[in-house]
Amino acid sequence: QFGTEIRAYDPAAGSEVKKVFKDGIKIGQKSYEVLGGADALIIITEWNEFREPNFSRIKKLMRTPVVFDGRNIYNPFKMREMGFKYFGIGTL
Repeated sequence: QFGTEIRAYDPAAGSEVKKVFKDGIKIGQKSYEVLGGADALIIITEWNEFREPNFSRIKKLMRTPVVFDGRNIYNPFKMREMGFKYFGIGTL
């Protein structure tokens, strides 16, 4: 209700997610396309393609460089050093 839009990318489950959430979520065909103007990035899978992304590209695409890492695949110190607000599950 507050102008929130959820965009997601999942190479395996994207079509199933769309079936469940219908118009409540927008599914991207490519990972970077869902980041344009985003206020936050939430990682909840450990797909190899997410392990070493182009962080400078991500930061440029996002409106607010905030990352919630539900799998702890990124180094919190390096993320903060690159200018991200970083929140990992169980990390400092």
